[in-house]
Amino acid sequence: MFCTHVRVKSTTLIVEDSVDRRIQALANRQRGYVKRAQLLALGLGRQTINRWVATGRLVPIHAGVYAVGHIPRLPEDRAYGALLACGARAVLSHGSAATLFGIYRRWDVPFEVTTPTKHARNGIRTHRAALTREDTAMREGLRVTSPARTFLDIAPRLSDRQLKYAFNRLRLDHALRTDQLGDVLERFPGHPGAGRVKPLAGVRRGPTRSRLERKFDALCKRYGLPEPLLNHKINGVELDAFFPEHGLIVEIDGYDVHAGPASFELDRDRDASMLALGHPTVRITEERMDNAPDAEAAQFRRILANRRAA
Repeated sequence: MFCTHVRVKSTTLIVEDSVDRRIQALANRQRGYVKRAQLLALGLGRQTINRWVATGRLVPIHAGVYAVGHIPRLPEDRAYGALLACGARAVLSHGSAATLFGIYRRWDVPFEVTTPTKHARNGIRTHRAALTREDTAMREGLRVTSPARTFLDIAPRLSDRQLKYAFNRLRLDHALRTDQLGDVLERFPGHPGAGRVKPLAGVRRGPTRSRLERKFDALCKRYGLPEPLLNHKINGVELDAFFPEHGLIVEIDGYDVHAGPASFELDRDRDASMLALGHPTVRITEERMDNAPDAEAAQFRRILANRRAA
């Protein structure tokens, strides 16, 4: 009897140790957090969960979300806990998204989260919106609203100067395009930020950026010019076209894509930044490609030849 009792106790300890390791592995993948449903699925009973809470092995953070052992210190980790509490389709948004994109310099609390259905959670500021895949992104391992949607969400909170700063930072650091702003405005015309974003987005009717890029690529093929790299990135800045052998950048200007004074200033700032890296920028327009393709191709061939010689 004694031996049998020891075997049972030993087996129980082994099982509990195995569950403990799996919980710890899960917490490591989730920045220190686990959900109650996950604990139950791993075999931890309700009484054991309550006991672990009482002894501090589990720390309640949000409804149904626990920190394992201790509360994570990094705000990015705590933001992950807020996402866990709001469901699989939740994304960080508004001020929290602005911090992730470098517009705000600090993390404000409560964290802000957008979900398809409203989730009331203590310690989390929740918003409800039906977002599409284009409205979301990943940033530092966290689900977040896209640069365009983030800009739309925070626009009502910003002064004119802050709005311009946020617009320029998102364009320079995160390749935000005015046609992307036009897209979110078209899908969310009644959004509180729409009126302030609209002047910066410009007129969206007409050619999109991708169409202009395809037209330039076709021009290069038609006249036997080198094949450019489209949407190539240098130092995190996305370029319309780049000729690596010549170190030459081409930006395709269309009123709908590069409209507005803020866009004009940022484009020139980007040109200067690229020139400092040794990459000059040539700007070409749709009108010139349509109305004078022979002359445009000949001029471009001379530019490429001069760059190769240099």
